[in-house]
Amino acid sequence: QVQLVESGGGLVQAGGSLRLSCVASERTFSRYPMGWFRQAPGKERQFVAAISRSGTSTYYADSVKGRFTISRDNAKNTVYLQMNSLKPEDTAVYYCAAGPDGSRLYFHTYEYDYWGQGTQVTVSS
Repeated sequence: QVQLVESGGGLVQAGGSLRLSCVASERTFSRYPMGWFRQAPGKERQFVAAISRSGTSTYYADSVKGRFTISRDNAKNTVYLQMNSLKPEDTAVYYCAAGPDGSRLYFHTYEYDYWGQGTQVTVSS
């Protein structure tokens, strides 16, 4: 079972940046494609970004494309989400997730097997 711990959330003004980290306890971290999701109050959890096992393939939600960057360092069992040009509408709890073995990317919550507990990101106007 994979345990995931997010960090790096906080309060930032619009236009600012944050870098989220997600550290996995699983020694075979490189087997899992990873994703970032977010959930704002009163809304469903939505897809943000995904990255393949090797880190060579990525995909982003239209709402964050060009502003967010997902990356991973398999040697450190860590996936990152660099968040630039933050907007108030980015305010949410951000979750990292580990998917099943596979070469493809995954975009839906039900496709992921393991989840972190989330980290709060608040963007003030």
